[in-house]
Amino acid sequence: MSAKPSKPETLRPSRLREGLPVPLGATWDGLGVNFALFSAHATKVELCLFDNDGRRELERIELPEYTDEVWHGYLPEARPGTVYAYRVHGPYEPAAGHRFNSNKLLLDPYAKALVGGLRWSDALFGYRIGSSREDLSFDRRDSAACMPKCRVVDPAFTWGTVQSPRIPWERTIFYETHVRGYTMLHPAVPQQLRGTFSGLGHYEVVDYIKALGITSIELLPIHAFIDDRHLLERGLRNFWGYNSIGFFAPDPRYMATPFLNEFKEMVAHFHEAGIEVILDVVYNHTAEGNERGPTLSFKGIDNASYYRLMPDNPRYYINDTGTGNTLNLSHPRVLQMVTDSLRYWATEMRVDGFRFDLATILAREPYGFDEGGGFLDSCRQDPILSRVKLIAEPWDIGPGGYQVGKFPPGWAEWNDRYRDTVRAYWKGDEGKMAELASRMAGSGDFFNRRGRRPWASVNFITAHDGFTLHDLVSYNDKHNEANGEDNRDGHSSNHSWNHGVEGPTDDPEINALRERQKRNMLSTLLLSQGTPMILAGDEFGRTQSGNNNSYAQDNEISWVKWEDIDDDDRDLITFTQRLIALRRALPLLRRGRFFTGEHNTELDVKDVTWLTPAGLEMQTEQWNDPQARCLGMLLDGRAQATGIRRPAADTTLLLVVNAHHDVVPFTLPEVAGGGEWLCLIDTNLPEQTQPPGFSTGDAYQAAGRSLLLLELKPEGRSQRPIRAATEAIKEVADEPATSELAIEPTGP
Repeated sequence: MSAKPSKPETLRPSRLREGLPVPLGATWDGLGVNFALFSAHATKVELCLFDNDGRRELERIELPEYTDEVWHGYLPEARPGTVYAYRVHGPYEPAAGHRFNSNKLLLDPYAKALVGGLRWSDALFGYRIGSSREDLSFDRRDSAACMPKCRVVDPAFTWGTVQSPRIPWERTIFYETHVRGYTMLHPAVPQQLRGTFSGLGHYEVVDYIKALGITSIELLPIHAFIDDRHLLERGLRNFWGYNSIGFFAPDPRYMATPFLNEFKEMVAHFHEAGIEVILDVVYNHTAEGNERGPTLSFKGIDNASYYRLMPDNPRYYINDTGTGNTLNLSHPRVLQMVTDSLRYWATEMRVDGFRFDLATILAREPYGFDEGGGFLDSCRQDPILSRVKLIAEPWDIGPGGYQVGKFPPGWAEWNDRYRDTVRAYWKGDEGKMAELASRMAGSGDFFNRRGRRPWASVNFITAHDGFTLHDLVSYNDKHNEANGEDNRDGHSSNHSWNHGVEGPTDDPEINALRERQKRNMLSTLLLSQGTPMILAGDEFGRTQSGNNNSYAQDNEISWVKWEDIDDDDRDLITFTQRLIALRRALPLLRRGRFFTGEHNTELDVKDVTWLTPAGLEMQTEQWNDPQARCLGMLLDGRAQATGIRRPAADTTLLLVVNAHHDVVPFTLPEVAGGGEWLCLIDTNLPEQTQPPGFSTGDAYQAAGRSLLLLELKPEGRSQRPIRAATEAIKEVADEPATSELAIEPTGP
């Protein structure tokens, strides 16, 4: 079935030349623009040109050539700023997987910039909504007035001498945040820049993140995305952005200017401060939904190629994502689009890495997950992509979707087992000791394979999806009523604990315990082996009032409330700075190798020894004791000092965690060579900046629900590690002003 769309009022004579089938997209060469669009099943492709704001169609020209399943043409004298889109002709046969409808204006999958926004209308759907034949019917209404359009861009930008920081994995600390939410209420950012790339790149914001000690900022999706119709009808919006419709264009809502260089300037500001920029990317699905979804781009260009369809009934979509459709990365052109997009952001936009939403999808072939699948192999061999940071969210909702630890060398992975174990342990759950030890040691039970390193485990306790750290210690239950789904949405199993009162309280004892629990979890995160990820705002106790699924809340529920920061919050910022400074000063906290626990007979040491509160090595019955809640982790750098001398070789550390409700006397162990133990961190004494000393054999009174970090001051050995750690603490203590950066207003 087919039908002719309505024609624009004025058509100028076609002047397209043949052009080239490569590169795909709209490419300006200084003299004109080459247009190239892949579609294996189309019968004709029309290029539609619009006025500058995309409201009026000026011309419609048929692309003259078809080469290797690419429709292409060259428009002389076209320039950057040209606004365009496509109409694609072909069979409308949903039962066969084809949904061509030339009445529907379509976005170029390779568009580098978009003009305007989507206005929901029944005309956006390829079928007649309300028809008794559902999506098998055909809708002849023109959708152009409701659609955003594409804009040709000039990629020129002067980067100057600023280079990517290229932070080694072992030194990486991620900071997950949202472009809009982080600065919408920031008093130092000018009003017109808040919520944009320019706002995030503001010097006050960058200086604060740098002063905190962060190495890599991870941004929630910034690719062009749309707001779901059902959300808009409820007065909500898609805040997180996991609803992509274009993989090359930044979303216009994050632009304070009409110029693409705004994003590049933000990246340059972060790079100048020595901070990497990581993008959260969504290549597993698109905003077009299932067979009842709108026709916006891929569905109308070549539905049967772009999406995974049910083999026995291609009218329907495979839905391993839970969003209605799944991109078909088994198709070479779809795989090319995704890798082209990644290379574009890594080279042209100078992004330093990517976190892949539902990454198991990307590794799926028709037969299931394959760590040697096409996409993963493409990244591993690519000279560009193999050099940037690649982070997988290693699960989806399809069969065999949970794949933590199964990605190939070169990849890091979000480790939800770390999240759940640390939460449950500090909550006081029974029987968590053995798994906590594995998680703190880098989760070698998952990642110690094929030469992978401890950094492959991205450790996190909180993320955008779920409670903030403050809410984790303030609520037993989720409170998502504002989402309009009767509190049915979001996770119900949060391993959270309100410590006696649900939500805010004036009880000083409860508040003090909550603050200590925040310090406990931040300390566990930043002192564990692996790569830590902090949720932005956790360092000062940001709250979402118990909402653990704020995906639709583009308001003060999700926005960072900078002006609410009080003295207690500033103290937590300073404490977080101390932890990061210690991690930086003590290489033993960020080893490049997994612990083995094997005894070095030459030096009479182990790289890690697990201790009971009596200072003795843990035995099987103690590991299996469900009531055990206090554990010591003794790290001896000498165990890895064979052959090449390493910075950690002179360091011995003791990490003690006590989730018991009461004080536990912990006997400080004797270590070969002797020495004195210095207490660098005690979460019960957060303001302690001058490390007190203790003799081996002393019983340190570990407060109930607290964490300790001690370093051995050896006899007759180098003092450099001690000095480095002490100076790291002193540096933060001497510069408290850093905790106030970007909080006090400095301009209009």
